[in-house]
Amino acid sequence: MRESLRTQLWPLPAAGVVLAVIAGVALPELDKSIGSGTGEVAAYLFGGGAAAARTVLEAIAASLISVTALTFSLTVVALQLASSQYSPRLLRTFSADRNVQVTLALFLATFTYALTVLRTVRTAEEGQRPFVPQASVTVAFVLALASVLALVLFLSHLALELRVETLITRVHHDAEQTVARVFRGHPRAEAGEDDIPEPPLHAVPLLAARSGFLDRVHERALLEAAVEADGVVIVDRFPGSSLIAGTPIGRVWRRDGTPFDRDRKEQFLHDAARAVSTARERTDQQDIAFALRQLTDVAVRALSPGINDPTTAVHALSHSSALLCDLAGRPLGPRLLYDDEHRLRAVLNRPRLSDLLDLAVHQPLRYGAAEPEVLARLLRLLQELAWTVRPEHHALLDGYHREMRTLIGRHAFPATERRRLDALGDELTRMIAPA
Repeated sequence: MRESLRTQLWPLPAAGVVLAVIAGVALPELDKSIGSGTGEVAAYLFGGGAAAARTVLEAIAASLISVTALTFSLTVVALQLASSQYSPRLLRTFSADRNVQVTLALFLATFTYALTVLRTVRTAEEGQRPFVPQASVTVAFVLALASVLALVLFLSHLALELRVETLITRVHHDAEQTVARVFRGHPRAEAGEDDIPEPPLHAVPLLAARSGFLDRVHERALLEAAVEADGVVIVDRFPGSSLIAGTPIGRVWRRDGTPFDRDRKEQFLHDAARAVSTARERTDQQDIAFALRQLTDVAVRALSPGINDPTTAVHALSHSSALLCDLAGRPLGPRLLYDDEHRLRAVLNRPRLSDLLDLAVHQPLRYGAAEPEVLARLLRLLQELAWTVRPEHHALLDGYHREMRTLIGRHAFPATERRRLDALGDELTRMIAPA
């Protein structure tokens, strides 16, 4: 729920409207209780009559609703541009932008506050005792000035946000937070193939409770369910995978190898399925590959014939390389959960380095095979990884190098470009050659 609220435009503006209504009701009552301002304080409060107060409040309300409509229109245009020019998966970056949310909240709150205070202004012509809430009108005036400043800052911020460099940098920043969150508090080595148990023949399929994208696995709830049933569970889908309700996403079995009785099996399956949360779209809660997916989308879209912007593709690949080098030093692969007696209870599937490298390299290599700058950046990406990964991963890098050499040989590049690519390839060969 917290992640859903963070990435939507309405929560902060809605909260601003509610607070504005409360302030618009409470401040005029305060004005009634303290009366007209006197002394030095009066010099800073609104000094006009009831007619002037109404004019000011009406002007603020009318202008702010127009400015809000303009701001919303500009935000929609920015969302459309990001979706068509870069990637639909970057829309979360815009909707989660606090600057946009706060600006809309301020505009709507000022509009609502001005209308709420306007209802309390009384003139002698209405047959009632004249009343001008001086402090309340002054607050409305201050909010209007703040809204004007916010509009200027919003336009400047929007112009900055539409730059592809800013978008890519934000994706990278979000990815760093995801990596820190996923691997925080779990000092462990990578799980080897021998550490992952093979499900027995009588293992029961674990079915997805809801359709959607695997958002996160609640490790504590899953571990408690496995301990309660004295069982073992394997979730074989990556975070971010598409799940279909009623289809298998893993397997469960008893730790001692005997079959479950019916009641315990049903309870275990129910608790384990509830520990797997789904969302309507991919999120970065536990999905360390999501940022690479976004960066790859930007690179591939930039290489499309309609855009033809290899510089942006190279820029996106630079961020992909930085993320891969960071992740290469992390304990990638399946995550193993043990109980208090160090007995294996759950295996959660996580991407390995090969999965992440496939995601970052394959599509840019396919669509940028005829662009020397893209090929050169991919070769440097492999070089940068060669400095970071352990020697046992050099064979993986060598496989990509062989594929790239084959693609380079199929194209008639200018002699200078071919010499540059050959030099980068020779340097990579020396880096990953067996000692």
